[in-house]
Amino acid sequence: MENYDPMNNISVETALQDLRYLQLLSKQFPTISDACTEIINLEAILNLPKGTEHFLTDIHGEYEAFQHVLKNASGTVRRKVDEIFGQTLRESEKKELCTLIYYPDHKLELIKSHEPDMEDWYKITLHQLIRVCQNVSSKYTRSKVRKALPTEFSYILQELLHESQIDPNKQAYVNGIISSIISTGRADCFIIAMCNLIQRLTIDTLHIVGDIYDRGPGAHIIMDTLCNYHNFDIQWGNHDILWMGAASGNMCCIANVVRMAMRYGNLTTIEDGYGINLLPLATFAIERYKDDPCSLFMPKVGTDNVHSEKTQKLIAQMHKAITIIQFKLEAQLIKAHPEYNMDNRLLLDKIDYKQGKLILYGKEYPLTDTYFPTINPKDPYKLTDEEQELMRRLRYSFVNSEKLRKHMRCLFSYGSIYLVRNSNLLYHASIPLNADGSFKEITIRDKKYKGKALLDRIDQIIRIAYFDEEGSEEKKFARDYMWYLWCGEDAPPFDKDKMATFERYFTDDKELWKEKKGYYYTLRNEERVCDMILKEFGINDIHSHIINGHVPVKTIKGEKPVKAGGKLLVIDGGFSKAYQPETGIAGYTLIFHSRGLQLTQHEPFQSAQKAIEEGIDIISTSFILELSSQRMMVRDTDIGKELETQIKDLKKLLTAYRNGFIKEKS
Repeated sequence: MENYDPMNNISVETALQDLRYLQLLSKQFPTISDACTEIINLEAILNLPKGTEHFLTDIHGEYEAFQHVLKNASGTVRRKVDEIFGQTLRESEKKELCTLIYYPDHKLELIKSHEPDMEDWYKITLHQLIRVCQNVSSKYTRSKVRKALPTEFSYILQELLHESQIDPNKQAYVNGIISSIISTGRADCFIIAMCNLIQRLTIDTLHIVGDIYDRGPGAHIIMDTLCNYHNFDIQWGNHDILWMGAASGNMCCIANVVRMAMRYGNLTTIEDGYGINLLPLATFAIERYKDDPCSLFMPKVGTDNVHSEKTQKLIAQMHKAITIIQFKLEAQLIKAHPEYNMDNRLLLDKIDYKQGKLILYGKEYPLTDTYFPTINPKDPYKLTDEEQELMRRLRYSFVNSEKLRKHMRCLFSYGSIYLVRNSNLLYHASIPLNADGSFKEITIRDKKYKGKALLDRIDQIIRIAYFDEEGSEEKKFARDYMWYLWCGEDAPPFDKDKMATFERYFTDDKELWKEKKGYYYTLRNEERVCDMILKEFGINDIHSHIINGHVPVKTIKGEKPVKAGGKLLVIDGGFSKAYQPETGIAGYTLIFHSRGLQLTQHEPFQSAQKAIEEGIDIISTSFILELSSQRMMVRDTDIGKELETQIKDLKKLLTAYRNGFIKEKS
């Protein structure tokens, strides 16, 4: 019969079995008092409401909209202000307060330019911000809030956050602190600190479910924001993986990244963000395509276009030049890896260059562009000497960009191909399936993988491609495979029969443009399939979900983001301006708070400048997806399970102390 410590319900035998570990733990908690205090602290945390999780996906370089959604916490800040102040503030006053919270530095400058009595304004505003701050900090321990406080104002903020202004004595105390802040000229800095604290506490955890890169102008700015964010993770999307492949030195990935930058007229991320020199490409394009209008390659630019007509023509020439190079490079990789089964992408040798036709599947298709000055019809996939030198220089720039390296380290440190968190399974695109809904087996280096094992192997390959020793066979294979993950039929981040890039550029036949999606994209609508996938990843909770992005939800056509009876949520709503005509909206945020799940649908964001000057917020509409009858506590989360394990270990340590197995240290 086991001998139990009656105070902890821990058997003495269990404590003895773990004695070596407990001796290490005793260095952190050297006395019974220390261990007891920590148990009390952890138990208290378990009984707090769970922190709010925000899920975003497919941001595609739209940094202004992304940053605004973080600042307003997908409309949560405005809802808090409405709850706190109700009818006591006019609509215009609430709008002004929200804008101040979002953009404190710029809004203060604007207010000081027209406000006649700044002292009175400071007093009113500081009291309002204290109330908002108290509200958003109420679900956290004082310790967690304290760690989030700016060092300069930590003590004062602690005093203000935990003092009630209802008590007349305390009200005088708070008023005294506020008056001192104003009289010492620290009001601006203090307001900025409080606004930043409100933003930080409103979102506890941020999940980015893939595709930070491409299309929009500021992926590098988004990465800067994320790398300095307090708590986030990333599930890599196909566009992220493409950039990771480019940073690892894969020539095909580099060519694709540059081509898409030209396609959307977005040179900012590559040139300004990462310092990659595009002059060699510009020089090459001017020389080779000087007599070519390249009209089919003009960049897709919107009303916010910053390029002159002359610059747009140069971008079109660069666009066409890198596109032809891309097709050549991809063909070389396809031939080197017959296991990719991508011979249907070898199209340059299917062209009748004299007649200007593509001969495919026994049919002839007229080409929309027949000027190919760098293609040798007898050896169409061979790079010219100039093209080889150009790619060598581009590769050097990508691999040696210090800023790109920093962002890649961030992507690897905080990212993965999938994530299981609080009974939710997050991955960007798909898990390959057979027609009957079973997991499809994919062969990688003569070994078969499916389901979770496939995603685990792909995660490993991606890391090997970037981190393994240069020159190793494993790294070479992994680096090549990065391109396959971008556009291969059995690649979970893609999962289509082809990427019809050539057909879209050079033919008018829309039948050739079609890309057939894998079975996952239809079968994910079935609850049984979603349950099977969740079970594969060890998730059996009835309130579990799969959360995807990748395929824009065409809200404008009545498509819904909630599928399979609520088991699967597709939250790509069109952050990218290129997709907004298809979706009819400008993105979704999924919010998982202690009361349940909520989906927020965003309208297009105009600009940060209009938000500051005119108080124009992103118009967001929220839909309750699931509402729990009982508030979800930290105890019910993955962090709660970790804390309960820590409590159990501490109780073992107490048993070891009380039975004399370990001596207390004074």
